[in-house]
Amino acid sequence: QVQLVESGGGLVQAGGSLRLSCAPSGRTFSSGRAFSTYTMAWFRQVPGKELEVVARISQSGGKTDYADSVKGRFTISRDNAKNTMYLQMNSLKPEDTAAYRCAADLYESAGYTRANYWGQGTQVTVSS
Repeated sequence: QVQLVESGGGLVQAGGSLRLSCAPSGRTFSSGRAFSTYTMAWFRQVPGKELEVVARISQSGGKTDYADSVKGRFTISRDNAKNTMYLQMNSLKPEDTAAYRCAADLYESAGYTRANYWGQGTQVTVSS
């Protein structure tokens, strides 16, 4: 069951910027828990490759971490008053081309970050 909806993807030239947004499909989670109680993340996937964690953020937004490949270029943030999470992507490169999915309620499984709630994804394509 889809619980999250992403927006903001598209086609951009290398060096450009995009901002992705993510919010619960019904503005709140079906669990009844508040948006602010969930750890959240952005993942990306290229066909034939492993799902990659791009960035993670704590419930309050006070703690974040990033994949080495995007450090210094991407910024994850959240506005709990608006029940929305963001990914600001600057200095985009062709290798950033992927389907970007947001996720909530993170946990670790066999060394991988996984989640209980997922969006369907938004495509980001960076042309050279």
